[in-house]
Amino acid sequence: MREPAVLAKPAPRRRAAKPEPAARATLTPEAWIEAATQVLVDSGIDHVRVDVLAQELGVTRGSFYWHFRDREDLLRRVLQAWSERSTELLTARLASAHSADPQAQMRDVISLPFRGRAALKAARIELAIRAWARRDETARAAVDEADASRLAYHVQLFGQLGFAPEEARARAFVLYGYEVAESLLHRQGSAAERQQRAAFVEKLLKQPLV
Repeated sequence: MREPAVLAKPAPRRRAAKPEPAARATLTPEAWIEAATQVLVDSGIDHVRVDVLAQELGVTRGSFYWHFRDREDLLRRVLQAWSERSTELLTARLASAHSADPQAQMRDVISLPFRGRAALKAARIELAIRAWARRDETARAAVDEADASRLAYHVQLFGQLGFAPEEARARAFVLYGYEVAESLLHRQGSAAERQQRAAFVEKLLKQPLV
């Protein structure tokens, strides 16, 4: 008599592993900030939205909230990153490069608008931030703070060159205005003409008033 066949028990189904938080948040906050800054430059502040950025980065909207509370938190971080990169770190680097030579520092400052693609990128971001600041108080405050910090550095520079405080402030304002204008009007004139302007500004601002 044949024994009844023993049916093999089906293998238990393996549950799909739940994604770890780290895997669901592979993008860094800096990646989101960089993407937001690029959209700001290309399309304006109204287009800096979570859904737009998620599509640009190829991720879900949910991954955004691993790093930011909301859109306003992201925008605050965009302004903070811009301020650190274009003001705090830049002025510290300029001051330390020629700490004992204010004339060399001044030449470095005047050369900032001419530093190739990096200068063009910085100018586009600056223009976009300033356009945003015309309609938003938080952005306006960030721009005002950046302008004040940069001017303070310029005043210190002219003080090191031997100018009295009042005249140092006036010269600092003229030099800073030149830098902003040269950055935003970079298509005006040939490379040789721009270098001539830079040399003229340096000579003009280092000469004492008669």
